[in-house]
Amino acid sequence: MRFGILGPLDIRTDDGTPVDPGGPRPRALLTLLLLDAGRTVPATRLIDGLYGSEPPAGAANALQSQISRLRGRLAPHTAVEAGGAGYCLVAPPESVDAHIFERLCGDGRAALAAGDHARAATALREALALWRGPALPDLPEVPAEAARLTELRLTAVQDRIEADLALGGGPELVPELRALLSAHPLSERLYGQLMRALHAGGRPAEALTVYEEARRTLAEQLGADPSPELSALHGELLRGHTAAAPRRPRLPAQLTRCVGRDAELDRIASLFAEARLVTLTGPGGTGKTRLAIEAASRCGTADFPADVCFVELAPLTDGGQIPYAVLTALGVREGFRTTGVDATERLLTALEDREALLVLDNCEHLVDAAATLTALLLGACRGVRILATSRESLQITGEALVPVPPLSPRPSVELFLERARAVRPGFDGHARVPEICAALDGLPLAIELAAARLRTLAPDELADRLDDRFRLLSRGDRAKAPRHRTLRAVVEWSWELLDDEERELARRFTVFTGGATLEAVEAVCGVPHPEDLLASLVEKSLLEHLPEGRYRMLETLRAFAAEGVTGRKALRDAHAAYFLDLAERAEPHLRTGGQRPWLSRLAAELGNLDAAQRHLTRTDPREALRLMAELTWFHWLRGLHGEQVPRARALLAAVGDEPPEGLAEEYALCAMNAVSSDGDGAGAGNETGNGDDAPAGTGRVARVSALMESLDRPLRLPFAVVLHSLTCGPMLVADAVPRVQVGKGPWGLALLDMGIGYQELFAGRAAEAEAAFTRSLDGFRATGDRWGMANCLDPLGGFANRRGAYDRALELLDEGLVHVRELEAPEETADLLRSRALVLLHRGEAEEAAGHFTHSAALARSVGAGDKVASARRGLGDVARLSGDTARARVEYESALRLCADNWFSTGESVRILVGLGRTAAAEGDAQTAADWLEQARVLALDSPDVLALAEVAESLAVVAPAPERAAELLGAATGLRGAPAPGDPDAARAEREVRARLAPEAYDRAIARGRRLRAAAVSAR
Repeated sequence: MRFGILGPLDIRTDDGTPVDPGGPRPRALLTLLLLDAGRTVPATRLIDGLYGSEPPAGAANALQSQISRLRGRLAPHTAVEAGGAGYCLVAPPESVDAHIFERLCGDGRAALAAGDHARAATALREALALWRGPALPDLPEVPAEAARLTELRLTAVQDRIEADLALGGGPELVPELRALLSAHPLSERLYGQLMRALHAGGRPAEALTVYEEARRTLAEQLGADPSPELSALHGELLRGHTAAAPRRPRLPAQLTRCVGRDAELDRIASLFAEARLVTLTGPGGTGKTRLAIEAASRCGTADFPADVCFVELAPLTDGGQIPYAVLTALGVREGFRTTGVDATERLLTALEDREALLVLDNCEHLVDAAATLTALLLGACRGVRILATSRESLQITGEALVPVPPLSPRPSVELFLERARAVRPGFDGHARVPEICAALDGLPLAIELAAARLRTLAPDELADRLDDRFRLLSRGDRAKAPRHRTLRAVVEWSWELLDDEERELARRFTVFTGGATLEAVEAVCGVPHPEDLLASLVEKSLLEHLPEGRYRMLETLRAFAAEGVTGRKALRDAHAAYFLDLAERAEPHLRTGGQRPWLSRLAAELGNLDAAQRHLTRTDPREALRLMAELTWFHWLRGLHGEQVPRARALLAAVGDEPPEGLAEEYALCAMNAVSSDGDGAGAGNETGNGDDAPAGTGRVARVSALMESLDRPLRLPFAVVLHSLTCGPMLVADAVPRVQVGKGPWGLALLDMGIGYQELFAGRAAEAEAAFTRSLDGFRATGDRWGMANCLDPLGGFANRRGAYDRALELLDEGLVHVRELEAPEETADLLRSRALVLLHRGEAEEAAGHFTHSAALARSVGAGDKVASARRGLGDVARLSGDTARARVEYESALRLCADNWFSTGESVRILVGLGRTAAAEGDAQTAADWLEQARVLALDSPDVLALAEVAESLAVVAPAPERAAELLGAATGLRGAPAPGDPDAARAEREVRARLAPEAYDRAIARGRRLRAAAVSAR
């Protein structure tokens, strides 16, 4: 809603419909609440505002009645809430014209003080336009508040006239000023403004007459003389010129909008409430100067001084020139009496009694001299505050730092689009704009230079050429200083500030991708005890020190520094050796309770590990095999397997067809990494050299199986057994080789029990499977491995769900979710969310289940797990079908079916989707279509190891089977396949009810027993 109290009370809904609050009392009550919109107003104040100093008896009860009636009038648009011995109108201050007016007045005053007269005039006109009559006419009992607003209105008018005068106004203001003086004959400010307006209009004699009028009026009514300021203005007019003419701007005018710096501007404003020196630091091109100008332009509020002076230090070459530069910017000239006086002394004299904000821009190359003068000024001139920009801090006691980082993605894109439209009108964006901004590190200068290139380049061409960014971004603003015209010039300005040792470490640091720890820098760069050099590079904004203790270099700086690297291969060798060692140290911890910090450490080093992998693949494939093997489990845990596929294939090509001596296990893991999770279709090409027409994926799978079967010994990396199962199909743990490969360690034995659990599950022995998973869970608890625990808790939750023990199922699954979220494992999180959604659906909480399935799909999609997205979409189909929305169910099932990959572990999912489609058709009464879908599911399920999916097929066939005995036999087969009934599954429970209703109890029991005995054979029979 919108509320107006600057004139008769006016209330409107968001679409402009007026609302009548009632008679005089409700209008007064609402006005009182609006004065403190969004805050509680004490009941005593409301009573005083309604009744004055003599409220009637029972005023509190009367107030309650008035509040009740007012609520009825305002409902349903807004509410009046009771609390804290008072009442609060639920409305933001921004919805009330008086609050908007006060905010705009503050903006106008700030702009006026900063010398931004155009912005001041605009804000003040907007504020004054809100008035529709006298203030608070509906609140006669509170004249003080009306008087305050009226006084503020007069001040706003005078401020607006001040802005108009500064913008060259004059004659057109005279009638308004004379009318104002008639109403306010004692306002010296209005007299002064009228004198200036007349003088600007070429009427100096009239201006002098106004002064005499002011002197006479003040003497007669106050017995006082004009103020020194008005007298000084009179003297200036007598000498033929006015000091009130528009003054030279102290801040450079900006031609474009400041984008994406609200947080920094707020921080600067809050710091100046306490500090007197604020320094903006950051690398070249981040927009420190632009931000400083924007912050200084906002001065003039209670927290900032009114006098602002911008001092550009970049052109100076000698620190001794800084005092002269400040004096020049202040407009202080050397006079007869000051000739020969030291510049610093003159500066101290000029600022001794002044309230001023000095903006010292680009201090970095004269940082010592700038720091010395700054400390002197702040110590001697209490009214002076300083806003400095520098690539390193001034290191003065009391200095408050505001790091100016590159822009984040959204404002980077916003800046690019704004600047691009200036050179290519109508440009509405492009898919590669975020990529361009990210490649340029979010540096505003680089983004602006890149956007300007759209004058002659297409966005795709621009993005493709950013590898040569210094040549590409070499055509900047001719009006800017040379160091800001090109990207190279900006970086060179910073580079020249470094000494030789700093430059050499910066060059060597470029070997890192994504930053480095102190330990890595010391090991790789060959610089003992590099702490001080790193600290210096951070202070000079060549490096960034991240909260987690890492050092990072912007890609633009890295590209520049890398141009001067010598001994590049030796440096890359040292880099790869260090990160291979790190991976070897980390791997054993990834299967223990200490896996979280090591996973985080490896994730932070992902860019470096990938770079090391690529380098070793080119230069030392044996070491590359070792590195890939050590990192394989990390990549699977973090859902990064897909990124490894092309690297693994490139490494296999470099190594050749046979495992190097002593690296058979590592070679096998590389071969498993080369098998993609989407079925590894034939489009990838046949890299197995088998010479036949089999798809490439088939050859890779066969190759992996042969390699793993040759490893008949305990594996150093026993997780290879898991990956073998995922890439080639479930392994029978009764087989000798897998049992030997997992070894005798606690993690391997827990993994063996997990395998036994799945083997028993697929054999239809539910009790034995649940017992094996329980043993496995205990084993993984002993090791502390969250992955293992979560992967046991998921099937255990499934057993509880099928029994109908929903609360226990949720308890198990929630524990699993805690573990996988701690691991930041999106794929496993998606699995457990999907399992939890199924429990919720089975116990009738369809809406919450749908939310879980949707979240699961989003997580799976984020890691490219298409089969898991399909499973979640199938779950949404189940939600819709069980809720009666068969049309929606069919859409979800068909979408899920398209997503299913061609691999062994998605076959069961395809079966379930086909069953869902069959059940949907049956629910719609289309028996033939239902039969077609279910027949497809039956044929596919009979070739799948997923017995639970085959059980679902049997149940769904039972529902449509024409013969009751055949239907009961299929239900028995479903129970036999699962190894236990599934009363917790609503589809299974409904199928049982429907079939029981068609048969006598004895016949039903005989058919059930026969089906349990036949199991898959019962489903095979037609």
